[in-house]
Amino acid sequence: MDTGDVLRSLGVEGAAAAAHALSLPAEAYGNDAQLEVMWAMKAYNHAEVYFNLISSVDPKFLKLTKSDDMIYTKFREDFSDLDIKNLDPELLKSPEAKEKWRPFCNHFEHLVEDFNYGTLLRLDCEKDYTEENTIFATRIQFFAVEIARNREGYNNVVHSAGVKAKQQKKDKC
Repeated sequence: MDTGDVLRSLGVEGAAAAAHALSLPAEAYGNDAQLEVMWAMKAYNHAEVYFNLISSVDPKFLKLTKSDDMIYTKFREDFSDLDIKNLDPELLKSPEAKEKWRPFCNHFEHLVEDFNYGTLLRLDCEKDYTEENTIFATRIQFFAVEIARNREGYNNVVHSAGVKAKQQKKDKC
């Protein structure tokens, strides 16, 4: 189902209630299936918007946060050898990786809004968001990896494909 259809089906009051529910801290909830669906929709919408953005705008010109320079510098200091072209999920999710990521993430607690919210992150930066190519990460991990991919040219493949598709569509008209 299209997320726009889902939101329209909620109506104004339902959408306002959903927005309020999504703004509350995780501790306020147990395992609520409806809330999990709303979070998944929000994460998917964010991923879709971001992918469309890097498909349309040259990634080297994108500024994702007001702290991009700081995030990139700290990320490359702490994770200089991390292969950001093809992420290994173990380097994000294993107990050892979590210990390494935790201080990095917490460094941005008061600098990046919602730094620890869940977000979808592509494993292979040359591919779209799919079930096989997506991992759930924190927002600051997403920003760190995607800012680095943009600055280091790894997202140029997606941008070039987007520009090419747009041109082919234009040529058909």
